[in-house]
Amino acid sequence: MRAVVMHAPGDVRVEEIEAPVIVEPTDAIIRVTATCVCGSDLWPYRGIEKLNGPTPMGHEYVGVVEQVGPDVKDIEVGDFVVGSFVASDNTCEICEAGFQSRCIHQVMMGSVGTQSEYARIPLADGTLVPVRGEPTERQARSLLAASDVLGTGWFAAVAAEAGPGKTVAVVGDGAVGLLAILAARQLGAERIIAMSRHADRQALATQFGATDIVEERGDAGIAKIKELTGGYGAHSTVEAVGTQESMMQAIGATRPGGHVGYVGVSHGVELDGMNLFFATVSLLGGPAPVRRFLPELIELIMTDQIDPGIVFDLTLPLEDAAAGYQAMDERRATKVLLTL
Repeated sequence: MRAVVMHAPGDVRVEEIEAPVIVEPTDAIIRVTATCVCGSDLWPYRGIEKLNGPTPMGHEYVGVVEQVGPDVKDIEVGDFVVGSFVASDNTCEICEAGFQSRCIHQVMMGSVGTQSEYARIPLADGTLVPVRGEPTERQARSLLAASDVLGTGWFAAVAAEAGPGKTVAVVGDGAVGLLAILAARQLGAERIIAMSRHADRQALATQFGATDIVEERGDAGIAKIKELTGGYGAHSTVEAVGTQESMMQAIGATRPGGHVGYVGVSHGVELDGMNLFFATVSLLGGPAPVRRFLPELIELIMTDQIDPGIVFDLTLPLEDAAAGYQAMDERRATKVLLTL
C-alpha cells in the first residue's frame, strides 16, 4: 500500500510498504478515506525530535472498517469510523476517569502510522466510534478534525475550565489553538482572546468565535491580556504551542485562581517552582483524551452545529504529502488534509 514515510528531517516520501494485518484479536483494519498532517509531525520534520530510521507517519484518520479481530464486538465491517490519535481500551480505571490518552494499555497511533491507504487500529472497540448516517463531504472533513485537533482543542478548553462568564485567552494560532477557540465558544465563554500575528489565522479565529486579537508576545502579550481584563488576567488560558515562551505567556496571562489547559507538545519547557507557586493557577494538560469527547463532537458535526473542518486550508492527494509538510513548515498552510 502507499504510505507517507519520513526518512530524515525535511525528507518525506510516499512509498510502497506492507499492508497492515490483524496482529491482536482486538485489532481492526480500516481503509483510510482521509488523513492529515499535524503540527506535531513538524517536530521530527524540523529535526527537533529524533527519528529512528524511516518512519511511517500520521495519527489522524477517518475511514471504513475492512476487517476486525475475533475479540472485536462493537465495531463492524463496513462501519464509517473516527478514532482518537491514542488507542485505548476505554475500560480501565484511567479511561473510566476520562483520561483515555493515558490508558494503561494505550498505543500511540503515531507508532502505527495513518497517512496511508490502510491502517491497523489497536483496541478497536475502545478507540473507534462509528458514525451513523452518511456524512457529507463537509462533515467528513470535520470528522477528521475530531480525530485530534478538534478533540485536543476541546480538551484544552475543558481543562482551562472555559465556560459562561469566563474570559478565555488562547496562546497559539495553529489548528489546535483555533479549534480551542471554537470549543470555548461552544462551552459558553463570554470573551475569547486569540493571541495571533497572522492575518489569515486572525480571520479564522474571529470566525470561530474570538472577540479580541492580541499580537504582542512574551511580557508584552501578558501585559496586553491584563489590560484587556482590567488588570486581572484571563480566567482560562489555553497553551497550544509547547515552547518555553508559550507556557510562560499562558501562565502569566492567567489570573490567580485561574486555570491553564496546556496541550502543546512540550519541548524545552521548564517551570520555576517559586514563580509557579506565586502564580496561584491550576495546570492541567498533556495528550488529549479525545476518545472522551468523540461521541459529543460527532453529534455536533453530524447535526451541523459546528464546522471545524474549515481549519483545513490546503487539500492535497496523498502522493503530494511532501508538499503539504513543506507548506505547514513554512506557515503557508494552517492544516493540510490528505485525500486518498
